Order: sequence, then C-alpha cells, then structure tokens
Amino acid sequence: MAHSHKKTSGLGVAFFLNLLFSIIEFIGGYLTQSSAIIADAFHDLMDALAIGFAVLLEKFAKKPANDKFTMGFKRFSLLSAIILSVILLIGSVSMIYYSITNFSTTKEVNSIGMFGLAVLGISVNVFGYWKIKSQKSDKHNHSSHSHHHNSANEKAVMLHLLEDVLGWLAVLIGAVIIYFTQWHWIDNILTLFIAIFIGYNAINNLWHTFKILLQIAPDEIDTKAIKNKILAVNHVVSIDKLYVWSLDGSDHVASLIITINNSVNSRVIIENISNIFKESNIEDITIQTNLIE
Repeated sequence: MAHSHKKTSGLGVAFFLNLLFSIIEFIGGYLTQSSAIIADAFHDLMDALAIGFAVLLEKFAKKPANDKFTMGFKRFSLLSAIILSVILLIGSVSMIYYSITNFSTTKEVNSIGMFGLAVLGISVNVFGYWKIKSQKSDKHNHSSHSHHHNSANEKAVMLHLLEDVLGWLAVLIGAVIIYFTQWHWIDNILTLFIAIFIGYNAINNLWHTFKILLQIAPDEIDTKAIKNKILAVNHVVSIDKLYVWSLDGSDHVASLIITINNSVNSRVIIENISNIFKESNIEDITIQTNLIE
C-alpha cells in the first residue's frame, strides 16, 4: 500500500504545483504583457483540474474487484489520461487560434520578467517530473526482482510536465532574444510553437491510451517471440487464441490455449510457459490445455 500512496502523492504534488503556478503565470503574464505566458497559464490551469481528476481516479482504480467489475477498476485510470490529453489538445487549439489572430498585434514585452518566470517554470516542472519519476525508482528498490512501468495516467502527467519544461526553455531563449533585439513579435511565435508542440504530443498520448482500450498488445511486448518460445517448449504441439493486452498500460494480461501430449506432466509445461510470459512483465496469465494421444 505504501507504493500506491507514493504514486498518488506524486500526482498530488503535480496538481498543487500546476494550480499554484498557473495563478503565478496569470499575474506574471499580465505584468510582462506576454501572450505566450498567459496562454500557458490557461493551459496549466486546465491541466491542474485534469490532474485533480487523475488523483481521484488513481485512488478509485485501487479498489478490489467485485461481482460486476470482475477485473477490478484499474481501467478507470485511463479516463483521467484521456481527460488530460483532451484538455491539452483543446488548450493547444485555443493557443494556436489566439497566436494567429493576434499575430499582427505586437505588444511591448517585459523580457526580464519573462526570463524570471521561465526559470521558475523550469524549476517547478522539473521538480514535479522528478517527484513522479522517482516513484519508479522507489518501487524498483523495494522489489528488485519485479518490473514496474508507469501507468498511462502517470505517463500523461509526466508528458505534460516535460512539455512545460521544453516550453519554458523556449520562453527563456525568447526572453533573451527580445532583451537584446527588442523583437517583441517573437512572443507570438513562442505561443504558436508551444501550442503546436503540446497538441502533437497530446494526440500521441491519446492514441497510446486508445490502443490500451482497444486491447492492442503493448508496444514493448513481442507476441511473435513469445509464441515461438512457447512452441519451443517440449511436448507443446500447437497454440491457439493467444491474447495479450493491458489493463492500464502497466498491468498486462495474457490468455491462450495450448495442445500438449497426453503422456506428459502438464504442470511442468504450464510453469515453463508462465515463466516465458513473466519475462515480458506479464503476471496475470490464463492457460487452457488440450490433450492429444
């Protein structure tokens, strides 16, 4: 249970960081007259709300299975991943529209204020990213023999934080250029750049989440290699209906039907096949056996 608490606390830190910093951004964007910072403030505020949903759904996903939800509630964490990605995409489109419609309007931007906010933005988002990322290391240190992958929900939050780090790096560079050249139109270019970058990655994350919902085999699992290894097990005659999918991007499931010789010990064969799946981080395995003479 300690690991679940750490995961939730990491998302909670990301929530409070985004909420607090979005308020700082609105104030700073108004004072510096930077449309890029104001647009990102709106983006961070929406993300904070989405991450709030993520925290709640992560807790809900830990509930035990029941008669209705026989496989548990793990997939509820995908809802927050979708919500977060959609909000990122909506924010991206809004920012693109804003930057294009205001491209001809050049405001005098306070480059020193932009620089200071950029440094603060990089620090805040790097800390949030590290806080969630470090949970993976904690999990590995407590259980060195097991594999751990961040859920789709965590990946969506980490993606957002990484995007913001890169976005703030662009703002920092832009602030330096504006300071030395007085090219204030760069602020609109930065807004457009940040929006396109966020939108592109939000679409990628949505597709990744939809692949889980569509029960496509996880990218890191080679089903053909697994099938070949199983067929190489002594006394395995054939394989039928090999299914591999993921519940939430972290916990993977597999089921299959094997045909074996009737004269052998099926327990040993099933144990060998289970070990093949566990090598690919698949712990939940269902194996049905057919016997032939």
